[in-house]
Amino acid sequence: MARKIATGVLLAAALLAGAALPARAARIKDISAIKGIRPNHLYGFGLVFGLAGTGAGSELTGEVAQNLLEKLRVGRGLSDLSAANLAAVMVTAELPPFAAKGSTIDVTVSTFDDTESLRGGTLLLTPLYGADGNVYAVAQGPITVGGFSFGGAAATVQQGHPTVGRIPNGAVVEREVESHFIQQGAITLSLHTPDFATATRVAEAIQRASRLRAVVLDAGTVRVPLPVALDTNDVMGRISEIQMLQVQPDARALVVINERTGTVVAGQDVTISSVAVSHGQLTVVTQELAEVVQPTAFSEGTTETVPRTALRIIESPLPGQEGGMAVLNRGTTVSEVARALNMLGATPRDIISIFQAINEAGALHAELRIM
Repeated sequence: MARKIATGVLLAAALLAGAALPARAARIKDISAIKGIRPNHLYGFGLVFGLAGTGAGSELTGEVAQNLLEKLRVGRGLSDLSAANLAAVMVTAELPPFAAKGSTIDVTVSTFDDTESLRGGTLLLTPLYGADGNVYAVAQGPITVGGFSFGGAAATVQQGHPTVGRIPNGAVVEREVESHFIQQGAITLSLHTPDFATATRVAEAIQRASRLRAVVLDAGTVRVPLPVALDTNDVMGRISEIQMLQVQPDARALVVINERTGTVVAGQDVTISSVAVSHGQLTVVTQELAEVVQPTAFSEGTTETVPRTALRIIESPLPGQEGGMAVLNRGTTVSEVARALNMLGATPRDIISIFQAINEAGALHAELRIM
């Protein structure tokens, strides 16, 4: 019980702290991206060698290795291979924008078959393809695995996830992707979180700082024309100045609830209408008591047993809490909601139920999002 109280207090304190902090400005580069500058996903299928008997030993892996050896002209006449030291894997990577030919990128290696662990394995030369089917990088190298898995006939132990590993700088870029981010003499900023107020503030900040006529195309797009007379260095410098400008982003009032973990995150603009919230432990105690009734002295009659029912209704809040009913006035902020719920001794699970009930009552002026 004490642990639940402490958790409720910490959660309420976190909500109070977050609501008390003033909203801070953010750089344009942190809340938006320039259209045309984007990463590209790569993938490939390969083989991992050198496993200490932790491979799946599957027929598929053996056939892939056999075909590879035949291409190298050393596989003819070989009997079926034992693939216990081999693993069929999928290799994935992200090609960042402006990656030059000959630069290196990290790759992730994941088992394709029933391999138990990739620890100690080495990825053989694997081409990485883009969505268009072209090869953009080639990966190879020893695999780093964060977990391990050991076991015997009767028991096994596993730490982490040994069937997925990484090769830092394991792929060499072989093809560059052109980034066309200046179109018709202008750049286009795409907001990570579309919002008309934020887009308007971005345009106003650019106009004040650089006197460029930024145009808000929609809630998530701002178009910024660049002077035609600028050379390449001046253009890049102007884009850098635009990205470093400070803007106060706006967002919808939102309450996010994760019922699996008991997490509640509420934005600072969340308000509610007048509403009363009750929280407590209502207990009804009934007890049957047998009361003996005797006649008065020197009178006629017999001793009888008469049933009596004792009924008590107890509303007992949590120890150290006030409990009862809390009335929240119109325009109450999330900080006041958290303070009131904390006074009622509400646990995180209780706060989730209370927020859901307030929303059902139509008193919560925010979007309630349940994960």
